[in-house]
Amino acid sequence: MKRIKVLLDFIHLTIVAKIAFYRNVLSKLNGHPSFLTTDVSLAEAKAAVDKLEELELAARDGSRTAIAARNAAELVVDNIFRILAANVERVAAGDEALILSTGFNYSGQPVAAQKAALAVEYGENSGSVKLIAKAVDRAGSYVWQISKSTTDNWTQASITTRSTYEIPNLEVGVSYFFRVAAVTPDGMTDFTDPVKKVII
Repeated sequence: MKRIKVLLDFIHLTIVAKIAFYRNVLSKLNGHPSFLTTDVSLAEAKAAVDKLEELELAARDGSRTAIAARNAAELVVDNIFRILAANVERVAAGDEALILSTGFNYSGQPVAAQKAALAVEYGENSGSVKLIAKAVDRAGSYVWQISKSTTDNWTQASITTRSTYEIPNLEVGVSYFFRVAAVTPDGMTDFTDPVKKVII
């Protein structure tokens, strides 16, 4: 019988997607009866993810120093979750349901490919829009991205637990593109097709 292994597919995610994935894993491991102790403490893992998110935001100004610090933090967090993945694989011993209950993926598991449809409406105030995604079954969070005037420069707007999100203070008269992906126990879905909106 082929051995069921915990995948390290999260290593190939973007930093924004990694942060969402890692937070989902931490949420599921917290208080999990099979993982009351882990090879790396969940507090240490959470602190490392928090630091990575802080440095990711700081690196958006394009500073080489900030980008280098963020990249170094990413390697630290990736290593922590490699250790946690190995921990889960050892304890689960091929139990697919147990692996899924931790937020990690396993070999042979169907890839999450569903797309959450996205609608963009004008908000109550000028310069604001409300993003409404079709709720995805078992989604723990939603990753919202925005790009100004083009679909080639995506930045994270927010990560929420709800399938709606309002963005204020956008530049009036400018076209923006929006998209969203859901994070589920099966992994992160594809991002929706970009939706364009001219801000009024």
